[in-house]
Amino acid sequence: MFLEQVIHKKKVYSLIVRSKNQFKKEGVNFVTKEKHLFQLGFLKHKKNHKIKSHIHLKKIRNISYLSECLLVKKGIIKVIFYEKKKKNIKQDKILKKGDLILLFNGGHGFEVLKDVEIIEIKQGPFYKDKDKVIF
Repeated sequence: MFLEQVIHKKKVYSLIVRSKNQFKKEGVNFVTKEKHLFQLGFLKHKKNHKIKSHIHLKKIRNISYLSECLLVKKGIIKVIFYEKKKKNIKQDKILKKGDLILLFNGGHGFEVLKDVEIIEIKQGPFYKDKDKVIF
């Protein structure tokens, strides 16, 4: 699967999966590495396929950074990436309908270029006054 990466100083800031590159292969296809703080996979199965019933085991995990996943349902948005010291790394990306981005490191901002609808998924619980610094 083709992934766009934003890498700065050897750190992965984001992974982007364009809509045209999603669900290309049959079966379960994860695009993230096991070490990533957030896991993203695409599942594509034919009618009557059965996914075995299962339970996810309770495990204590040490999560050092809050990751986010954004799915653009409508419109166009520009993503601007920043270092932790709030310096622009000048690797802006334009996302359109159907594009998906995972945000792993650094800071980010958004500029809406065409009216957007976005689904945001992130790790929780989320404490508004403790988990985010606006700049």
